[in-house]
Amino acid sequence: MTEGKHSAYEAAGVQIEKGYEAVERMKKHIQRTNRPEVMSQVGGFGGLFDLSNHKDGQPILVSGTDGVGTKIILAQQSKTYDTIGIDCVAMCVNDVLAQGAEPLFFLDYLAVGQNDPQTVEAIVSGVAQGCVEAGAALIGGETAEMPDVYGKEDFDLAGFCVGIVDRKKMLDKTKVEAGHVLVGIPSSGIHSNGFSLVRKVFFKDNDWQYDQLLEDGKSLIDHLLTPTRIYVNDLLPLLKRGLIKGLAHITGGGFPENLPRMFDETTLTAHIDTSKWQPHPIFSLIQELGNVSSDDMYQVFNMGIGMIAAVAKEDVETVCQHIPDAVVIGEMSQKVDDKDLILTMEESN
Repeated sequence: MTEGKHSAYEAAGVQIEKGYEAVERMKKHIQRTNRPEVMSQVGGFGGLFDLSNHKDGQPILVSGTDGVGTKIILAQQSKTYDTIGIDCVAMCVNDVLAQGAEPLFFLDYLAVGQNDPQTVEAIVSGVAQGCVEAGAALIGGETAEMPDVYGKEDFDLAGFCVGIVDRKKMLDKTKVEAGHVLVGIPSSGIHSNGFSLVRKVFFKDNDWQYDQLLEDGKSLIDHLLTPTRIYVNDLLPLLKRGLIKGLAHITGGGFPENLPRMFDETTLTAHIDTSKWQPHPIFSLIQELGNVSSDDMYQVFNMGIGMIAAVAKEDVETVCQHIPDAVVIGEMSQKVDDKDLILTMEESN
């Protein structure tokens, strides 16, 4: 009877045995992410995580969920499967971090058109690597084979992260004040936003190839698929010391959409000096090839700054010593009247 079920399901396009094989291949990668608080094993109905050692103060759980957007298409087409999972983790843990929280655990959702165990393993290995970098345990997930929804080589990936923060150390808009310095932490590249425009510029409007070399000798696809930087190791020690007053993760919507999310827009305004850092050359190339305005570039991409921290003036040196590539890019000031812009961006002379 069991064999008959398998045969009928496989005739419908779902490969049961390959699903089992994929799970077995994942296990060694998942084990790399273990934390002492993990209580469950791979294959349970739910992931279990012991919070008994996180009772100091008033612990608040912080959750975040995200995907990788159309960057997935480039991974599919170039058959580069082992880094896109890092992006998925990064997008979630960086958002949780922006609330001041330490990422605790992560779950992934992988949907495929056809279950190829080697491909699934490669994708999950990237998720595991991201979890290792973030210090989060990969305690669960789902791999769904859906042949009528996706093409044979198509897949989609999303994730969910839970973190924890003491209420007193939680970042909210009330902690950012006039006079705070804005410290930018560089991105690793495009990260995981703006890829619909990226694909249009390079592959629809211009006939670029994945293996085309840029001036630095790296291929275009290597630049485009560079994983999103995970900022946990950079920022968590500073957060625990209370040296960070606010964080803005520069994702979809760029600077104008994300920076105001960390301060009170009714009383404060942010000033950014774009001459303080040099964006990655890939951004200049996109702007030139696509004839994209600077305003649009800053509204779509991170432009070389993936996270912005609000820091008290007396703590800036300590923060920059801990994060060697951090750079002061602006400051917060009091709004004089309602006509003041929430965010001003200009290049100093």
